[in-house]
Amino acid sequence: MANKILDNEMKDEYDFSKMKSRKNPYAAKLKKPVTIRLGDDVVDYFKKMAEETNIPYQSLINLYLRDCVKHGKKLELDWRGEAA
Repeated sequence: MANKILDNEMKDEYDFSKMKSRKNPYAAKLKKPVTIRLGDDVVDYFKKMAEETNIPYQSLINLYLRDCVKHGKKLELDWRGEAA
């Protein structure tokens, strides 16, 4: 009897032409794909951490960079290469 009720409720085809479209509510949270060149040592570091934490290494890199943004971390670089 349960199968008979399901058969009566399901249509062979559905008409979506009258359906209103709306923006994806998760679109703002999507990540932007980028191509970035990282040193082998950097990738190896995050891959090792990924094995230890069971979190994908790309996610770990994203989390680290997000923490840098949150705390306003900036690199201190001296490109002039001051002589000793």
